[in-house]
Amino acid sequence: MSATDTAAATVPAPAQDPGPAQGPGEPGAEVVCLGESMVTFVPQATGRLADVPAFTRAIGGAESNVACALAAAGHRARWVSRVGADGFGEHLVDAIAAYGVDTSAVTRDPARPTGIYFRTAADRDADAAFEVVYYRAGSAASAMSPHTVPLDTLRDTRVLHVTGITAALSPDCLALLRTLTERAAGRPLVSFDVNFRASLWPDKAAAGEVLLGLARGADLVFVGEDEAETAWGITGGPQAVRDALPEPTTLVVKQGADGATVFTRETVGAEARAGDGVTRAGDGARGLRAAEVPAATRTAPDAVVHEPAPRVDVVAPVGAGDAFAAGYLSGLLRDLPVAARLRQGHLLAANVLTVAADLTTPPPRALTDRLAALDAEAWSGLALGPGWTERYAAEGGAAADGGPAADGGAVADGGAAGAGSPSGADTGASEAGA
Repeated sequence: MSATDTAAATVPAPAQDPGPAQGPGEPGAEVVCLGESMVTFVPQATGRLADVPAFTRAIGGAESNVACALAAAGHRARWVSRVGADGFGEHLVDAIAAYGVDTSAVTRDPARPTGIYFRTAADRDADAAFEVVYYRAGSAASAMSPHTVPLDTLRDTRVLHVTGITAALSPDCLALLRTLTERAAGRPLVSFDVNFRASLWPDKAAAGEVLLGLARGADLVFVGEDEAETAWGITGGPQAVRDALPEPTTLVVKQGADGATVFTRETVGAEARAGDGVTRAGDGARGLRAAEVPAATRTAPDAVVHEPAPRVDVVAPVGAGDAFAAGYLSGLLRDLPVAARLRQGHLLAANVLTVAADLTTPPPRALTDRLAALDAEAWSGLALGPGWTERYAAEGGAAADGGPAADGGAVADGGAAGAGSPSGADTGASEAGA
């Protein structure tokens, strides 16, 4: 088998907007992302894995994808994980660090290997012949536990982002997630992407129970509408998901081409659960630590915000959910209104949907801010195709002022989807992606 490495061609450019410098007393990172990343081998031609002679090396990991997108967008992001003391682990750490991610808390395990996987070139959602083969059993990351990762480092942040993928890797990994989602005084805002991966869970019913329990302990939850039906049997739209999951302060229900709906509830007071991250207006992701919660308690009804997704000419759906989460979290960290957070998520998802890779440098912040500020009519008219970020940047925002759509106004027939992407693409990296 021969393999080529395209890492050098995909190293991102420096972030266009580095954001504010860290001030006295601020946490070491704005966002900490915890989870396994693996080296991915993608065939250079279509066909069965048995027939493919050559592969291209890449990286895959839902949580590291989020960290890379946030770092490239100018945020202080840290990735925490374990890799083997091998060449694949070294490649993972170097590739993720190239996006500007702090990888100093990644542990090298001399006794366990870095996980790898192979997949066919076809899209798993469009081709019944899609194949993926994991070599991750006993990986270094599967040994993550409350005793093998630096808990203080995980909590030294404004936002801790985790996903349900980690819970499926081992009992120790599940114990770690349960520790991190336990409501405790002084914890950061906990962001949880359900990221249900059926192939990682031999018992679907048990998986649903585990993921629901973890989601109930989080402050901010991302879940696809179709994902909620598959994992929990919930039908009836976003409100039905909220009815089944009332505990998180913020619930983001992704609806594919229909956009996304956010439910937010303000909870302030002595009876507020420790760790509830969203409190007073303007506090943003900093939230209130338990010791800062005032004596009086007030629980307001949900504020519900829906934002449609722009039309997208999809090249490949893999990684769109991670990009959406990164865009929303970026808006949260910047204290943008909820609607703007959703639009940031849609735009970063569209950026990934219109390229073949599941990880790419996000558009300049000035561009996404300009598009996110469009009025409802202009936003609904967006049609984003391959190369849209370059065209918008070159046009200086002409489309935002009523000019042509980013792809010339045309979306390929049958290929259109919302930035939330078709089923499966709004729930994270490829099924093999960590």
